[in-house]
Amino acid sequence: MAITLAEVKALSQDKLTQDVIDEFRKSALLDMLPFDDTIKPQGGSTLAYVYNRVTTLPTADVRAINAEYSAQEAKTTPYTVNLKIFGGSFELDRVIIEDEKQVVDHVQFQLTQKVQATRAKFHDMFINGDSGTTATEFDGINKALSGSSTEITPTSAIALVTSANIDSNWKVFLDALRKMRAALDGAPTLYMMNGDMFAVFQSVMDRAGINLASKQNYGDEVLQWGSSLIMSLGDKPGTSNPIIATSAGETSIFAARLALDGVHGVSPTGSSMIKTYLPNMTLPGAVKKGEVEMVAAMALKATRSAGVLRKIKIA
Repeated sequence: MAITLAEVKALSQDKLTQDVIDEFRKSALLDMLPFDDTIKPQGGSTLAYVYNRVTTLPTADVRAINAEYSAQEAKTTPYTVNLKIFGGSFELDRVIIEDEKQVVDHVQFQLTQKVQATRAKFHDMFINGDSGTTATEFDGINKALSGSSTEITPTSAIALVTSANIDSNWKVFLDALRKMRAALDGAPTLYMMNGDMFAVFQSVMDRAGINLASKQNYGDEVLQWGSSLIMSLGDKPGTSNPIIATSAGETSIFAARLALDGVHGVSPTGSSMIKTYLPNMTLPGAVKKGEVEMVAAMALKATRSAGVLRKIKIA
């Protein structure tokens, strides 16, 4: 069964939960990402999601009368992704909670800030997650695409550092981007990049005379190019370090087709996916704790449903 955050919100009767989900939906990635429930064949719930990734596509051919087709099969590789638990907690003195509400509701403020950090953590793991390095993370698409046919790495970096560079190289950049797009098995739902690349991308499109429509239904600026959305994934939680890094002046653009047969999320069955725990004012103790928690992972069903263009020099 697949479910989206919009559907999770519709199923929830709790106003606070609905507001929290709305904060997560300010991310175009999370808003459009379908989540598959994790269900064992014999029933029940598990934190392990087992699936087959299509790695060799089927072929078709012609044959002569009284001749047989040459047998060929689509090939898949079994993968297991384990759902991970992430979020955060905050603590407030009960006097602050009860008596300091003139300027700001401290519980609501801390809750909103923690939701935004959790959203950023999902973004970070969606791209950079590596369970081999950090066991508590799920694997992201950067790891999955390494060495694949949809990892496009130009021989030399495409220089888009200055306005003059963009004037000279915008066609080279678009050719490389479309080469990556052509390697995918369908139009990407999203192109994802860092904030600096997002600005350069707009400058390239200005020179190409391509209109990028603004999408107003998200918290951050999101643009549309054809049927695909363009977004900046922002920074790692609690830092000013971009999720999609710029290293030695070079960065990358990721693309993903979000679908149950492409790139999708995984969540526990029967779960609201995102949970909040508010400070309990009825219990003793001067310091009260609140939490935001999400249990999820990412699955890449087909290697060609995601791609990356590397070696774009912007700094």
